[in-house]
Amino acid sequence: METTKKNKQFILEYYNAMSGVEKTEKLIDQYVIDQELKNHILFFDAILPRYKVMIDEMVAENNKVVVLARARGVHEGEFNNIPPTHQKVEIRFTIRYVIEKDKIIDHWMISDLTSLYEQLGIKSETA
Repeated sequence: METTKKNKQFILEYYNAMSGVEKTEKLIDQYVIDQELKNHILFFDAILPRYKVMIDEMVAENNKVVVLARARGVHEGEFNNIPPTHQKVEIRFTIRYVIEKDKIIDHWMISDLTSLYEQLGIKSETA
């Protein structure tokens, strides 16, 4: 299987494994070497336990895969001094993965935090 196709399939498997479950270090380690990404996943799983992730669009070239996606969950943990609101939220994000030997070794991400603050009832000018 060509590298690009193999890496897209790997990311699909990664999202399916991570969606809607507790993101343990053991589970994350099956797919991710990038420590910053591991920390990010654990951080958001503490805020939005067992959040689900959905891919809206995916493009790939060689060892890089870019995903436009959404994460959905319930705000159950403190986030930037905002106590749990128990609100259902959805965060849109774009993430670029670098994959080597069936592991994510690097990433870059941008997310729509303004929308998240609005969903939590926080005015964007104070966020």
